[in-house]
Amino acid sequence: MAITTTRSLSVTPVTRRSATPINPLRSSSLSYLLTRPFGSNLTLKVPSFRVSASSMSSIHAPESASRTSFLDRRESGFLHFVKYHGLGNDFILVDNRNSTEPRISPEQAAKLCDRNFGIGADGVIFAMPGVNGTDYTMRIFNSDGSEPEMCGNGVRCFARFIAELENLNGKQSFTVHTGAGLIVPEIQDDGKVKVDMGEPILKASDVPTSLSANKDQSVVKSELDVDGVKWNVTCVSMGNPHCVTFGTKEGQNLKVDKLNLSEIGPKFEHHSVFPARTNTEFVEIISPSQLKMRVWERGAGATLACGTGACAIVVAAVLEGHAERRCTVDLPGGPLDIEWKEEDNHVYMTGPAEVVFYGSVLLN
Repeated sequence: MAITTTRSLSVTPVTRRSATPINPLRSSSLSYLLTRPFGSNLTLKVPSFRVSASSMSSIHAPESASRTSFLDRRESGFLHFVKYHGLGNDFILVDNRNSTEPRISPEQAAKLCDRNFGIGADGVIFAMPGVNGTDYTMRIFNSDGSEPEMCGNGVRCFARFIAELENLNGKQSFTVHTGAGLIVPEIQDDGKVKVDMGEPILKASDVPTSLSANKDQSVVKSELDVDGVKWNVTCVSMGNPHCVTFGTKEGQNLKVDKLNLSEIGPKFEHHSVFPARTNTEFVEIISPSQLKMRVWERGAGATLACGTGACAIVVAAVLEGHAERRCTVDLPGGPLDIEWKEEDNHVYMTGPAEVVFYGSVLLN
């Protein structure tokens, strides 16, 4: 199936500090939504996929323009989307509330996520009808077409997207069904999103990992041989599997900026002890309340941020005795506030989610 997409990008990305919906017809930073080509066209081709990009000049909509959302358009054959990012972990958000089946296939999603020949993203997220009494369902296809159970940065973007679709203002919360179970995001007064990520799963067989449990039924600071190097690892699931390491068995405190992530990451992801593959977090201890991490995500590779990974490393740091239950986690894309509450055993994540641009894709 051929896909044709026309894309133009604003030089200045949009920053949203509240849940107030953006009117794409009246926002100057989103003026590329209403554009007129004036320069040469560039067409790039790959098998079954074509991207056309045009040089554009802005046309500003009149002040009397209707609030009719860009996303309310229903032209046949077009997929309208909004691109969001959570600390640089970027996603294509699709309004799928009228169907329980994703509007595009995993293969199409992978092509759209391509950063050279597509829109460019770490995944495609679908806002779908709720099930089992929840308000909404969230599904996601990774950039390789695989489907993870959940995504922490993605669910924050999902919450802001829902606020846009439903024209919600101020502090809002709703229930979201995911492959990892019930997730409850709450948009804060400052525009950040706080998410109840639920309880961490520590039982080895449920993570899942075939590493032998060494603390109750959990894998905590266990030895893992990766290509001849012995690493200390703790395995945690936040609804999706994570392997957390603070360093090798013989090494000092890990310096994450020195890692060759593209070399070591895939070896963890595809290690035989992780039957469902794994996300891997490499963690540097700054202080008991501050951790620094780099992540190799299952199905997406190196990303600027991983919300579930940030949650997993705080759980692992507490279990290994490195950190307090509330930490700032520094990721390449910026910081997240993570708290593993002792009272209810739930992990809470707070961080931003912001609009990048609106766009349309023609599905042939």
